[in-house]
Amino acid sequence: MYDRFVRERITQLRIQKGVSEYQMSYDLGHSRGYVYNISSGNALPPMKEFFAICDYFNITPKQFFDVSVDYPVEVQNIIDEIKDFKEPDLKFIMELVKRIKSNK
Repeated sequence: MYDRFVRERITQLRIQKGVSEYQMSYDLGHSRGYVYNISSGNALPPMKEFFAICDYFNITPKQFFDVSVDYPVEVQNIIDEIKDFKEPDLKFIMELVKRIKSNK
């Protein structure tokens, strides 16, 4: 069950990032078939590599396993951009988010 989830989540995030299995393998410093072997179920990444994969996608391990968020990379990018904002700006953004959400 978890093996399948990890494989599918890596594939989902890789596709969202717009990179091939080969490119991701290369970017992580592995042979061309590294990500293919994970995606096809032939292997699972060891813990150290799992953290490297999370770093590659710029997400936390918690975000990796949180299936309630469809685009965790984008959410993390937003958090990174606004985490130094002052309270008035954060309140403004929250109101904007609420308005957008209510118009769905």
